[in-house]
Amino acid sequence: MELNHRRTLIYGLLLLAWVLVLGWQTAEHFRVERAARTALIERAKDISTTLGIVLRAQRRFGGVISRERLESALTDLVKPGDLAGIALLNTNGNVVASAGSLIGSDSKFGDSPITRWDAQTVTVMNLVDLGTNVTHDIEPASPPIVLRREEFFHSAETNRPGDRFSQWRSREEFPTNEVAGLTNAGAEAPGNRPWGRGPGRPRFARPPGMGEDEYKALLQKQGVRSFLIVLSTQAVRSASSQDLWLRFVIILLATVSVLGTGFSWRNFTKSADLQLRLVRASELTTHLKGMNVAAAGLAHETRNPLNIIRGLAQMISKQPDAPPTIREKSRAIVDETDKVTVQLNEFINYSRPREVRRSDLALNSVIKEVVQALGYDAEEKKVQVEFHGAAFAIEADEQLLRQALFNLLLNAIQAVDAGGTIQVVADRQSATEGFLEIRDNGPGVPPESRSEVFKPYFTTQTHGTGLGLAVVQQIVLAHGWDVQCLPNEPRGAIFRIDHLKLAAHP
Repeated sequence: MELNHRRTLIYGLLLLAWVLVLGWQTAEHFRVERAARTALIERAKDISTTLGIVLRAQRRFGGVISRERLESALTDLVKPGDLAGIALLNTNGNVVASAGSLIGSDSKFGDSPITRWDAQTVTVMNLVDLGTNVTHDIEPASPPIVLRREEFFHSAETNRPGDRFSQWRSREEFPTNEVAGLTNAGAEAPGNRPWGRGPGRPRFARPPGMGEDEYKALLQKQGVRSFLIVLSTQAVRSASSQDLWLRFVIILLATVSVLGTGFSWRNFTKSADLQLRLVRASELTTHLKGMNVAAAGLAHETRNPLNIIRGLAQMISKQPDAPPTIREKSRAIVDETDKVTVQLNEFINYSRPREVRRSDLALNSVIKEVVQALGYDAEEKKVQVEFHGAAFAIEADEQLLRQALFNLLLNAIQAVDAGGTIQVVADRQSATEGFLEIRDNGPGVPPESRSEVFKPYFTTQTHGTGLGLAVVQQIVLAHGWDVQCLPNEPRGAIFRIDHLKLAAHP
């Protein structure tokens, strides 16, 4: 009971350890996946920050930036499998400038940062952070305005004559870097002021000649307020897949370890239980051996008084002046004494240790001698004993082999009816082994009793002691052979001894 409780406790702990490893690896996998997603979002923020810095550094001429130049630069940033698309949005969430694919950006975005995950991409909307003007003014800067070249000239038609801007109004050589908001050497040359700047005015005001309402409308429509960045989630999926395989391998190894530990513990408990049983069996065997020796000694000591009783009964039965009743009772005492003596002799023979002294024996010669020794019993019952088999030699103890054959043949003679037949068959079983069979045409042994006939004191005969076949099994096992009881078709029984070791030199 205690062993079963301990086994249940160990298996429960192993199962708990496996569940803990499974939960730990699952949590680690989700942590790695969240870290990969966070890294991707941080990358989108870094792109937004970098673009904000570039726009802040490149703003010129009232914050006007060329859309063609800007989209060309954004297109260079787009890479398949990494940055899928990027867009600049105005206050209303409409696209001012874009590059690449903007999958998942169909919906309107508000004025707060948004992150949206799709099957293949993640869409991140970050507000533009332009900080303050590049001068020491503390007044916040206006959003940069992105215009096409023709839109820019249209907005400049109201400029005053004589401005340096008016000389390029209709010329194709309008400096690209001016339109893109890049630094123009002439703008910073002595005597030249930035466009529209007067004493006490912010560095980046609306263009000259443009009304306040028109400027606000332009800011509402073309002013950049936020970035929309579409990144591929391939890196996240790749990291998640690799980590998933890693976690799977760890869980598999943990499963193998738990199962291996469980099997090892089971084998250990079985071995411990078997060792305990062997110790108990050894103790029981030692005890039985002691009792066996004591019983054998008691049987031996009992046989001597029985012989004295038998002798005295014989003397009384032979007295000439003894009454007939006394003589009859004396003969009954002799008969009963003989029966008890036979049983004692068989018990002593059964309890005797079997020490095998092997030698090379001609099996046919031993069989013929035993058949001849039982010839009187066979003739008295009119039983025919036949011998069939090849001539070969085996390794066996001659005395023990004679006793085993004697008991098997005597058992067969007692089992068959008058006029029955007994066959002794010996032959080679293989190149190194042989077999011996005692066949009879008697009533046979019932199937349920075929494994019981070799047990002590089990007999199917009226006058049997039940120790003859038990002695046979002792002798057979002492030689390393095997004996079994089989049916003999159509009637009778077969006692077969297998694995007789053939002698090297017959």
